Amino acid sequence: MSARLTEVRWHARGGQGAVTAAKMVAELAVERGKHFQAFPEYGPERSGAPIVAFTRISDEPIQIYSPIESPNVVLVLDATLLGAIDVTDGAPDDAVVIVNTDQSPADLKAQVDFGTRRVLTVPATEIAGQTIGRRIPNTPMIGAIAKATGLFTLDEVEEHLRASFGKKFSEKVVEGNVEAVRRAYNEVRE
Repeated sequence: MSARLTEVRWHARGGQGAVTAAKMVAELAVERGKHFQAFPEYGPERSGAPIVAFTRISDEPIQIYSPIESPNVVLVLDATLLGAIDVTDGAPDDAVVIVNTDQSPADLKAQVDFGTRRVLTVPATEIAGQTIGRRIPNTPMIGAIAKATGLFTLDEVEEHLRASFGKKFSEKVVEGNVEAVRRAYNEVRE
């Protein structure tokens, strides 16, 4: 995406790592010399409850201090939310919607009206289970957003993960997350 301001809205359930992923995308932006905002909006704070997180990325300082109402990019970490809320509410007709599901975009569009928005799917939970050993889709979704938007290259994401996660986790965990990002990047379907 070439816009000066990119607004990302994350829809997930508590425990899926959306807040962490929103912050990770912000950290990637900072490393690229961009400005950012990343913040959550919680409802009932319990595992499994719907949550929304936001990330703004800009080439210039951001003077907006409200939730994102017209996101350029919508990430859905739990496809069951598609039947519960309108994840595209406020998203412009040319927005990108990335859904964590093993369904194809065509099958998903046959079930949900996304309008003219660009819909991509990626089996992020499955990828996470196979590469990290935990079925938490946040890290693979970072690979999916990189591929879908071009905000970051795959190399930039992998470099960030190694530097950031390397301080906290074992090499096995770090490399599992890197592989999750790589697979999601390569397995995004449009």
